[in-house]
Amino acid sequence: MPLRTTPTPAPTPAPKTTVEELLAQLGLGEERRFTQTPVAFLVDGDNASTELLPEMLAEASKYGSVLVRRVYGDWTSPQMNRWKKVLQDYGLVPVQQFANVSGKNATDSAMIIDAMDILHSKLVRGFCLVSSDSDYTRLATRIREAGLFVMGIGEPKTPQAFRNACHVFVSTDNLRRGAPVAKPSLEPATRDTAREILLRAFDKVEKDDGLATLADLGQVLRRLDPSFDPRTYGEPRLVDLVRALPDAFAIERPKDAGPGELYVRRKQARGRRR
Repeated sequence: MPLRTTPTPAPTPAPKTTVEELLAQLGLGEERRFTQTPVAFLVDGDNASTELLPEMLAEASKYGSVLVRRVYGDWTSPQMNRWKKVLQDYGLVPVQQFANVSGKNATDSAMIIDAMDILHSKLVRGFCLVSSDSDYTRLATRIREAGLFVMGIGEPKTPQAFRNACHVFVSTDNLRRGAPVAKPSLEPATRDTAREILLRAFDKVEKDDGLATLADLGQVLRRLDPSFDPRTYGEPRLVDLVRALPDAFAIERPKDAGPGELYVRRKQARGRRR
């Protein structure tokens, strides 16, 4: 009589973090690691420096587990020697692309094609594209259209089109060691700029009771400007930037608020600008 075997139940898949959930939680301004959100870290080696590699990987890790790590370029070129020195230290995989035509950047095409292969493999739920090149704008929008998270890291000169195509864009200026954070006070021009963008975002999330959650405020700020970063204004987190503008905002924590949940109130009521 044949033995009966009990089939092994299929493992329950890990819950996936949606883009909206990811951005909502990141709106708190806290560094969090979403280990169940696999991310691809793709670097245009012709268009990026190794100087801030540890900081760039750390930034990408805030949004998920960096599963795929690839650097693209012509590895026969002396320009890529600096990357050869850091490959093993950071688990990077080199992808060779010969410069077939002088003056043409073949690396862009190779990285874009590879990114689309990764996207269709459904191996990851997010991408981090490291480049200051506007040629990756369409790639970023295509990733968004697929419902995946996409962030960009590049120099301050990065074209606005690429910045806006990402859910989040981080300037390398905000990753440099020794970058000023938590200044005693904002300079007048910087204060005005910060206040204006925060007020615009607050107008879109203010409730009838005059409050808005810090998480909602952070999420809208990213939608208004994907390159928005409190570090640009000398503060490490959004809550610190809001507190640095006491004439415009106040941080509150209602008694019925959840753990770590903070609310923002505007000091002077005014008409909303939708």
